[in-house]
Amino acid sequence: MRYYDLYESPHGQMLLVAEGEGLSGVYFEGQKYHPQVEPEWRRDARHAPLRQAKRELAEYFGGERKCFEIPLAPEGTPFQRSVWKAISTVDCGKTITYGELARRAGCMGSARAAGAATGRNPITIIVPCHRIVGSNGGLTGYAGGLDRKRALLRLESGIPDLLSAA
Repeated sequence: MRYYDLYESPHGQMLLVAEGEGLSGVYFEGQKYHPQVEPEWRRDARHAPLRQAKRELAEYFGGERKCFEIPLAPEGTPFQRSVWKAISTVDCGKTITYGELARRAGCMGSARAAGAATGRNPITIIVPCHRIVGSNGGLTGYAGGLDRKRALLRLESGIPDLLSAA
């Protein structure tokens, strides 16, 4: 059974999806690959993973949380899951390139494939794909939009004007 709820973030409404006891999706409204809520999904603000996700996201946006503890249940291919796991190793406030991400995922020389898997990350922010940058350090691609990517990186770097920059 899939459960869902909505969360009002400082950067727009987010759809939170849980599969059983794990979080399977966190999507900004208008984000690329945003799923359609299906009729069989159940909206339940009291479902434990959704409550925990909202609490942890509020702490993150408030500058109080640097890593997430919620159990995750993303759906993807084995390659995608290896890339998402590697993304999760990037510390808050740091960035790495797609080439480095491919290396960490055990696929040296597969930066483009790692980039494609990054774009399909269903758990934005919590699996921090906004911390992956181009080979020259520039901001490239983000399913939630480059303005949000820039704002999230500013939040993590401690720049105080985060919300006005988004």
